[in-house]
Amino acid sequence: MPTPPSARAAQPSRLSPLLRPLRLLRLAGAIGCLLACAGVHAGTTLDAVRSRGQVVCGVSSNGLLGLSAQGPDGRWQGLDVDICRAVAAAVLGDGEKVRYVPLSNAARFTALQAGEIDVLSRNTTITLARDASMGLHMTAVAFYDTQGFMVPARSKIRSARQLKDKTVCVQQATTTVRNLAEYSRNHRLELKTLAFENFDDVNTAYFAGRCDAYSGDMSQLASLRARLVASPDLHVLLPEIIAKEPLGPMVKRGDQEWTAVVRWVVYGLIEAEEFGVTQANLEQLRATSQEPAVQRIVGTGDDLGKLLGLERDWLARAIRTTGNYGEIFERNLGRNTPLGLPRGLNSLWNKGGLHYALPVR
Repeated sequence: MPTPPSARAAQPSRLSPLLRPLRLLRLAGAIGCLLACAGVHAGTTLDAVRSRGQVVCGVSSNGLLGLSAQGPDGRWQGLDVDICRAVAAAVLGDGEKVRYVPLSNAARFTALQAGEIDVLSRNTTITLARDASMGLHMTAVAFYDTQGFMVPARSKIRSARQLKDKTVCVQQATTTVRNLAEYSRNHRLELKTLAFENFDDVNTAYFAGRCDAYSGDMSQLASLRARLVASPDLHVLLPEIIAKEPLGPMVKRGDQEWTAVVRWVVYGLIEAEEFGVTQANLEQLRATSQEPAVQRIVGTGDDLGKLLGLERDWLARAIRTTGNYGEIFERNLGRNTPLGLPRGLNSLWNKGGLHYALPVR
């Protein structure tokens, strides 16, 4: 005869002594997970930035014109620098509240891992290994770069295929070395690599004629040609692209709030360009625009800042400081600068480029 429901409810389970420890372990694990997740969302970097009133930004110690370099007056300039200024403006309301820390290739990651800087905005290629295994986290691609070659014009070399058995200068502790080895092997070029730890040593070796070619990010090569050579026409950038080099700011893994802040500042600057919000027309659009997308960008629409722990006009602050992404590019790298780079891959998605910001909404 079946046991009445009331009787079953009153009977202790014969398995409960065995299950109780397991349940306790599961409960402890769940609590641990909740605490860990709460720690991730604690926003310790954002709190630290606000407490000190300053964003600490890692930039290049190599002085890369157009990306991060000091001008004659000692002021830092470049696309990477403007990203830091935009973050400072969004968080602190003032794009000048940045302390720049010049870092070598070898020191850049350890500085971020150790918490010596808040963000690494230093012509750094985002790769799977760097994003997944170094305790760091990518935010967004700020510049779609590529790796290529520079050669002396007098060499008459006009294609990378003419570099067979040639010597190529590179810098150690970069993605350049592996990319070059793979390209050489794939195309049977048997390139000889002359690698240096110090950036200046690579430059000295190349310009002294110790190498037949110089390989690196194309933005870096264009910067060197513009900054170090009296007549840039004496050196030629070859047309071949041998590797993708997407550059963007990185942050320390484990602080999702700070990651989101840096990421959405970059996306916001790109979206501002797409919707025609510029440094010049920002205030007019704040006063007159009825377009919801524009209102969200200029800070008069939905309050998206609170989702990031920022003020309502966080993105307007950034645009007021640096302009939109297109303005940043043209000011630092564009055709009217010493580098003279075309937008190319760094055009907006609806103009033939790759920049497609996640929607600010």
